[in-house]
Amino acid sequence: MNRYFTLLMLILTFSSTLSAQERTRWEQIKPMKVAFINTELQLSVEEAEKFWPIYNTYETKVYELRTKKLKEYIQRIGQNMDQMSEKEAENLLANIEKVEEEIMQLRKKLHTDLKGTLTSVKILKLKKVEEDFNRNLMRQYRKGRQQNRN
Repeated sequence: MNRYFTLLMLILTFSSTLSAQERTRWEQIKPMKVAFINTELQLSVEEAEKFWPIYNTYETKVYELRTKKLKEYIQRIGQNMDQMSEKEAENLLANIEKVEEEIMQLRKKLHTDLKGTLTSVKILKLKKVEEDFNRNLMRQYRKGRQQNRN
């Protein structure tokens, strides 16, 4: 559970700090992600034509949930966590769990929607490919920060 919370905080921190400059970075990262997924999943032209509209819809909805709802909740935690009552904390946790459940439902829908497009093996591999891409992106980000410090 701690691992998921840490990952959630990392994602929220990343998404909550998107400025115009970072949005530009995302516009640069997106094609790299598309190429990475296409290559790693070895998508045929026909598969890619069906896959990307489904995946982009999923990604957009997840992004909206994370940036609109979870960002608001995390900001509330940061603003008045020390003054928060137990009841307020319980409500906030329940709201965060609802958003996480919505994201999980979107993931399930993605899998269902992709079943007619990709094999189950490729759908399963998609999860690993996304994690690999994110891990590589974080490595590049850390490497860039270290180089900027020197």
